[in-house]
Amino acid sequence: MNKPDVSIVVIGRNEGPRLAECLAAIKHTDIGGAIEIIYVDSNSHDGSPELAESFGAQVLRVIPNRPCAAIGRNAGWRVAQADLVLFLDGDTRLHPDFLPIALKALAEQPDVAVVWGHRRERHPERTLYNRVLDLDWIYPPGITDFCGGDALMRREVLVKTGGFSEDLIAGEEPELCQRIRALGYSILHIDQAMTDHDLAMSSWQAYWKRALRAGHAYAEVSQRLKHSDFPLWASECKRNAIHASVLLGLLIGALALTVLTGDVLPVLGLVAAYAFLALRSAYKARWKCRQPVTLLLYGVHSHVQQIPIALGQWGYWLNQVRNRQQDLIEYK
Repeated sequence: MNKPDVSIVVIGRNEGPRLAECLAAIKHTDIGGAIEIIYVDSNSHDGSPELAESFGAQVLRVIPNRPCAAIGRNAGWRVAQADLVLFLDGDTRLHPDFLPIALKALAEQPDVAVVWGHRRERHPERTLYNRVLDLDWIYPPGITDFCGGDALMRREVLVKTGGFSEDLIAGEEPELCQRIRALGYSILHIDQAMTDHDLAMSSWQAYWKRALRAGHAYAEVSQRLKHSDFPLWASECKRNAIHASVLLGLLIGALALTVLTGDVLPVLGLVAAYAFLALRSAYKARWKCRQPVTLLLYGVHSHVQQIPIALGQWGYWLNQVRNRQQDLIEYK
């Protein structure tokens, strides 16, 4: 087989029909050259490896003691034959126009090591969680500090950095991007649809766990990079701690005053304060969306998520004191 132009590494675990859609979208992508498909499976029991083989993918199986996305991605790119590697999650579908445009960007800008585009939710209308978290994927185009899980990377840079950190349960892409930036490369976010994603979130518990995982990632990655050339998320961690404290402080204060005075006015004041904060956040995010109801929900989400994110940070520090490693926080 001739050397492929691009290797696409797909990671997944029990994705079922979503994996079939992911692989079918790859098959329908035309870059005017050869595409190598590598599927890395994390101990699925739904026939995913056999499904991937039916699409012509090279299948790798990993069964780590402590599962994380980094292990699968590293296994994939290390056997990839092409000089450029596109990483995808098994619950995404590749947009047919992304690769041709991203490949052109890399060819024209040798200082760029990573190109990524827009990821959006496939079914934002199905649940409030999907609808709100769809806006979380939206970033302005241009040079960025990091990328998400779907991204096209130069293989030589992965070799130089050693790839993703396998001891991270989340935040492995932003952490890798800082090591890439330290080598003098840039991360480019292009104004182009890249993938759609099937979050399939329908419960408060899943929403809470996702935010917990984000908090853990913020704390762990910020600590790991705090003395590096490119520290990341230190200010976000501090802002989250203050934000969560203010929200909880307002709640406790209002409830205490209501109990002491027997008057509901403090609670009404609390509701008004929370509503003001949500409206303010919705207004600031208006560049992401033109739907008022969606923006209002996003404004609420922007503050509600601060509590589990803070708890995720607290959990990281508690594990540090106990000298324990955090297991994978799964929300699906």
